[in-house]
Amino acid sequence: MSNNKRIVKNSLFLYIRMLFLTILTLFTSRVVLEQLGVEDYGIYNIVGGIVTMLGFFNSSMSVATQRYMSYDIGRNDFKKLNKTFNSSLLIYIFIGLLIVLLLETVGLWYVNNRLVFPEEKAFSVNVVYQFSILTFLVNLTQLPYNALILAREKMHIYTYVSFLDMILKLAILYLLFLGENKLILYSGLVFVVTVIVQVVYHIYCHKHFEETKINFVKDKKYLKELLSFSGWNLFGNIAAVARNQGINIVLNIFFGVLVNAAYGIAIQVQNAVGSFVANFQKAMNPQIIKSYANGQNKEALKLMSAGSKYSFFLMILFAVPLLMHTEYVLNLWLTKVPEHSVVFVRLAIVFALVESVSGPLMIMVQATGKVKWYQIIIGGLIFLNLPISYVLMKWNRTPEIFYYVMISIGLLSLIIRLFFLKNMIGLKISEFILKTILPMTMVGLFIIFLVYIFGNKLTVINNWKVFIVNVVIEILVCIFTILILGLNGNEKKMLLNVIRKYTKI
Repeated sequence: MSNNKRIVKNSLFLYIRMLFLTILTLFTSRVVLEQLGVEDYGIYNIVGGIVTMLGFFNSSMSVATQRYMSYDIGRNDFKKLNKTFNSSLLIYIFIGLLIVLLLETVGLWYVNNRLVFPEEKAFSVNVVYQFSILTFLVNLTQLPYNALILAREKMHIYTYVSFLDMILKLAILYLLFLGENKLILYSGLVFVVTVIVQVVYHIYCHKHFEETKINFVKDKKYLKELLSFSGWNLFGNIAAVARNQGINIVLNIFFGVLVNAAYGIAIQVQNAVGSFVANFQKAMNPQIIKSYANGQNKEALKLMSAGSKYSFFLMILFAVPLLMHTEYVLNLWLTKVPEHSVVFVRLAIVFALVESVSGPLMIMVQATGKVKWYQIIIGGLIFLNLPISYVLMKWNRTPEIFYYVMISIGLLSLIIRLFFLKNMIGLKISEFILKTILPMTMVGLFIIFLVYIFGNKLTVINNWKVFIVNVVIEILVCIFTILILGLNGNEKKMLLNVIRKYTKI
């Protein structure tokens, strides 16, 4: 019960953070798109994407760091925790040097010789590229500290620092109006804000966590263990990068920067909607790992199953209104909606629904530490997104076809993950299907049925007041559907107790 309360408390902090960040993202995206223009916005998206594409180096290590730190805390081994922190920091320094080498050689060559952009934008593109590298490196140094905050479950820190981040990003918008070369100015200001925010995180961690004391480890065996774990995750991250950022490059090859702008809008909406689920999972993930570290396998599996189901239901609440009113929302949000944005956004939301179910399963696999064959098979499957999408786009020149590939492979990956967990930790697949997949399917099918019957009436919007009324109706319908078809008796009682506690009924 104590752990459940902690999950709820941390989720609330993360949701407060997410709410303000979502509002800010929607607002700033509109202003940035308006100020930069569709062409420069597309350039910023594709150039930044090239830098992000090499993030698989630190992403793989970040997963390993979070897993090992949560595992150490679960076993109350804080001496080992200090070793994990310092070992991770040492590896990040090496990764940073390697990334700079790749970005300033292969990456720089690609930007100037293969990237499609107007010739007069060459100088701006190169400056944005360098600022993107600097921003990336600053974020890299923060990853061990972020991993520690997550493992320590100090989610309120993210909320407080986010307020500072929001104030600084609002200042960027004001300064953007004053600049001439807005593309360069924007990328430079983003770098400055990143530095300030990361410095705040560093100061907090060194002041409150003794395990952040710098003491570079000479334990080669432990460094090798961390590198081995992160090395297998590296393959999975390369596959994810190929799927996400690689697709962005393929779109640029076939359709140019205007379609990149549409993809950038879709990714922002996908991230905004996915953040509702990501924050919930972020609060739950340390508990899954700590339960497994304590030998409480049944509790870990219970948390994992509940996490998948509740993640899907949380996503449904926001996905349904956006799917029904995509065009209206984009026109309300943006001054000029790039072509293909509507269909991209709708398919991105469907993909996010699929991925929301897989999130807790991935964490459960990470908790076991047995990631070699998991990453080889799942990573290989995810990597197929890129060549399959390339072939299909070359065949029929339909940009949105890559999302159909992503959704199909996402569903197949979900099924394979269940079989991995059956062998790793004894997951009963039939029980998972009965208690988790079946309720989600019933809820989803019933909502689709209601949309089919009443969708035409709800999608007719004359003004923002009608829009708000329709969204409220749709969310209420989703909530009642989840309560009736998605929750079992014990879950309904638990929810009622929470409502009574906070409303003092």
